[in-house]
Order: sequence, then C-alpha cells, then structure tokens
Amino acid sequence: MAVQLYCVRNEMQEDPSGSLRQLADMGYTHIEHANYVDSKFYGWKAKEFRKVLEDFGLKIPSGHTVLRQNHWNESMEDFNDEWKKLVDDAAYIGQDYVISPYMEGEVHSTYDNFLRFMDIFNKSGELCRKHGMKFGYHNHDFEFSKQLNGKTLWDLIMEYTDTDNVVMQLDMGNMFKAGAKAKDVIAKHPGRYDTIHVKDMLLAKNGEYESCVLSHGQIDVKKTIDLARDQGTSLFIIEQESYQGKTPMQRMKENLDMMRSWGY
Repeated sequence: MAVQLYCVRNEMQEDPSGSLRQLADMGYTHIEHANYVDSKFYGWKAKEFRKVLEDFGLKIPSGHTVLRQNHWNESMEDFNDEWKKLVDDAAYIGQDYVISPYMEGEVHSTYDNFLRFMDIFNKSGELCRKHGMKFGYHNHDFEFSKQLNGKTLWDLIMEYTDTDNVVMQLDMGNMFKAGAKAKDVIAKHPGRYDTIHVKDMLLAKNGEYESCVLSHGQIDVKKTIDLARDQGTSLFIIEQESYQGKTPMQRMKENLDMMRSWGY
C-alpha cells in the first residue's frame, strides 16, 4: 500500500522533506512520486532523493512521468537521452514501475497514430525490463469514452501492448467519470493490473465528480480492490485530489486508517 504524492502536491512543493516526514510518521511506508523535472525528483537528484527516502524509511515502488512523443527519436529508432535518464534514475531509487499518467491528444487523434504509440509503449517496456522494472500506463476518463475504429482506447491499449512488459495502472476514480466501473474492467482483462489507484468519488455541488475519502463516495472500493487482489494486483496506491474542507494530510491519515481497517 502506498500514497501518491500528488495528493499532497502543494505540501511537497513548499516543504518536501517535512511532508515526507509527516507521511512516514502517519504510518506510510511506500510512496509514488509525481514529479520528475530537469532530471530531479522534487528538486533532488536521484542520489539525494534515495538518501532522503532511506532516512524516512520510505520505499518508492512506482513513479509518474509522462511518456511524450518527443521522447522517441523516429530516425534513430531509439529513446532520447531524457527518457533514458528517467529510466536510469527510476531504477536507481528503487522503482519497480515507470508509469506514464497521461497521453497527448495527438497520440489518439487517429487510429494509426495510436497504434504507433502503442509500439512505443512496448519499446519502453523493453527498456524498463532491462533495468528490472515494468512500464505502465495510468488512465484518466477519456480512454473509456473515446473510440477509434469502434473500440475504446482502453481496449486498444489492452490489445496492442505486450503483457510481459506493459502493465496497466487502473485509476478507479478517473474511469468512474466516464461511466466505467473498475470491477467490470478488471474482470474483462484479468491479470493486467499489477497496480491500482484506490480512489472514491462523490458528486460535488458544482455537478462534477470529485475524489473523496475512501468509503464516503459512490464507488464500492473495498469490493473492487478485493477483486483486484484476488486477480494478482500487488500495489495499491491511495489517491485523493479534493478534500471537502480538511487538509490533504488529514485526509491521507483517514484513507490510511480505512485501508488498514479493510486488511491492507
């Protein structure tokens, strides 16, 4: 069980060391990063970041960095130095998964563009595998609402990515916005979800869905993650981006307590 640091993004920007300490003091032992800029994690080089995590007793099995089209050099048929450095650094700090959490619009503008990018996904998986890791993709909502050639983007990802090298990180809250249910998708594609973002959603006053404390929304979270665990999911990552009047840190403690009450 881990926490996605995007949950406390402002805190990590203002005081990354103090924020990590608070999470560790709460009882979190694993984190997932969401910040790799200029070859640094939250302003730290890989060697520095690994030392900080070790000092707080934290492990980092996963991290988010968007794989962009410009990371692939078509003429060289290889990744550029920026993406290779990210993979090197991810392995150095102890990640098991390199997760791309978004897909540029041009990628899914046409069916052919999309299939070409799925090939790049597979190549990234091969690169990560050489470092003892797996490459993965994290969904939003459009992957379940948009179709190309009569199939949803999500189904196309499942069809055209290599199961040995590419895993899916299912965000059960994001997909809910598109009317998709995580338990149905898990059942449809068993064994593809090494890691899942554990999230609940409620309908806010503005008529839009937003994330909330686990068990306080409309998703049957426990039933879903139990199903995922039974089918092989091994990494469950708490994420909440809206806080309904409390601080992000307060909500992270409540989410941790809820997960523990469920036996995680």
